Amino acid sequence: MQWLLKKIIGTKNDRDLRLARPLVQRINELELELQKMSEAELKAKTPEFRDRLAKGATTDDLLCEAFAVVKNACRRLCGTQAHVCGHDLVWEMVPFDVQLVGGMALHQRKIAEMATGEGKTLVATMPAYLNALTGRGVHVVTVNDYLARRDSEWMGHVFKYLGLTVGCIQNQMEPSERRAMYACDITYGTNAEFGFDYLRDMGMAYRFEDMVQRGHFFAIVDEIDSILIDEARTPLIISGPAPHSGQQQFLDLKPHVERLVRRQRDLCNKLVQEAKDHIDRGEEEDAQLKLYQVSQGMPKHPQLARLLEEPAHRKLLEKIDNAMLTDMRKEQARALREELYFTIDEKGHDASLTEKGCEALSPNDPDAYVLPDLVAQLSELDGDKTMEEQKKFEKRQEVQSRYAEKNERIHAVDQLIRAFSVYERDVQYVVQENQVIIVDEYTGRLMPGRRWSDGLHQAVEAKEGVKIERETQTLATITIQNYFRMYEKLSGMTGTAETEADEFHQIYKLDVMVIPTNRPVRRVDTNDLIYKTKREKFNAAIEEITQCHQRGQPVLVGTISVESSELISRMLRRQNIPHNVLNAKNHAREAEIVSLAGQKGTVTIATNMAGRGTDIKLG
Repeated sequence: MQWLLKKIIGTKNDRDLRLARPLVQRINELELELQKMSEAELKAKTPEFRDRLAKGATTDDLLCEAFAVVKNACRRLCGTQAHVCGHDLVWEMVPFDVQLVGGMALHQRKIAEMATGEGKTLVATMPAYLNALTGRGVHVVTVNDYLARRDSEWMGHVFKYLGLTVGCIQNQMEPSERRAMYACDITYGTNAEFGFDYLRDMGMAYRFEDMVQRGHFFAIVDEIDSILIDEARTPLIISGPAPHSGQQQFLDLKPHVERLVRRQRDLCNKLVQEAKDHIDRGEEEDAQLKLYQVSQGMPKHPQLARLLEEPAHRKLLEKIDNAMLTDMRKEQARALREELYFTIDEKGHDASLTEKGCEALSPNDPDAYVLPDLVAQLSELDGDKTMEEQKKFEKRQEVQSRYAEKNERIHAVDQLIRAFSVYERDVQYVVQENQVIIVDEYTGRLMPGRRWSDGLHQAVEAKEGVKIERETQTLATITIQNYFRMYEKLSGMTGTAETEADEFHQIYKLDVMVIPTNRPVRRVDTNDLIYKTKREKFNAAIEEITQCHQRGQPVLVGTISVESSELISRMLRRQNIPHNVLNAKNHAREAEIVSLAGQKGTVTIATNMAGRGTDIKLG
């Protein structure tokens, strides 16, 4: 029955597209009339619209006329030059009908799903112009600083022609510059810059004049699925120096922890070898116990990783992992872990010392890294009737002080173990100019200025032998999700929104509208191929790249992490295939290289976010 109804009246998306058709027709008719006007008459439309809005008209009333004005401005600007990011580009874009529909979807608080290359950047100009006429400011959100600057200068060519002001928020701007940018009719910037400016305004501005933002009226979010779904829970944190800092403690403990990690590595080497021997002899149960110990002590052990590439061996480990969680084998699991110096929780990125580890760190005083029972000690003091109150007070302070000191030392050891065993250089972080810089795990981008909390960053700095900065504490925080829910009007565009349509509706009350392409799609989308192991998958990928390269076909390889892109690069070097690797470390350069990825025989490897939003021209 539902299928029949859909066949007769169409899906909601079909109905929305049908409703947009007469509006598109009206916009095109108005644009034909505007072609007869002089340049001065067209530019006079902006103050005229503002006047009508002031007299009670709504933005919906002006939609067709405003869109027609933007389309006509684009037509008149064809052939003119726009200075964009140090280059002179010739303007040659006039919105197609499907782009007009996309612009309407954005104005109507919807998400416009448009295929790659359909001109989403241009689509945003129409709803941005229309809503900026209210004088309340429109924020256009992009995924990086380079795209924010590029789009503000490129699309600003149209806005400035029509008499609007355009601003762009960049990373190193002073508050006075930011205030001027937010005062513009349309402001481009990244989600992080908008969020951090809000935090600074709410937590660090003492007077109204010190605030840089002027409200949250309308936001158009580019790559909305990446920003509002993938990074939704990411907290934006503003930190300040902590009152106490344990730089010296990390330096003092580093050689002891380094020795301990070395002993653990030697132990795990021995356990992996024993596991292999048991597997060769068919002693699966004994092999499982050894594999379990290595996975608990050093889950990133290279020999373990190689061993687990075999599905049968991975199955052995998964089986024992599940068994050790049951009550029956809880004690056995604890006993096996106690044979290690420390245990690692890979998922939680956490580490903790065992009794054996405590003894190895301090043979003369094994209790040096064991927390005493504070409650029992204080109860014992309170129950002592022979001691004077003043003496009790002093003794209590002494016990608490000793506890805090020991707790801090144990915490520093745990963080150093995490730094040495869990956090890898050039994967989770890089070292540049004597500083540890975090690498975003989703995008592979460097995040200068960001620091891990709770002493972890200092532990990594101690590990790498760079200057240990003072510990920080959180002063203000907000998630990306909560920040964007503050806007009166929110919309966005992306090439992949329909798969997350339910989430968008539940969290943000946003509907997805799938916009058809301007011309029929010629690209062939084949089915995904699934392999049993990573090794098989990567070998097949290299074989495919080699064949395409020999035919002269350009190849763009997308990876999920910096680690994967480096691995594919090493495999291609062995095959003597020239290629570019983009780990999203330089936005401006990456966009330039990605734009050339369509040249004959070019092979480009990039993390999924590298060069996002850049046109790739074939041939």
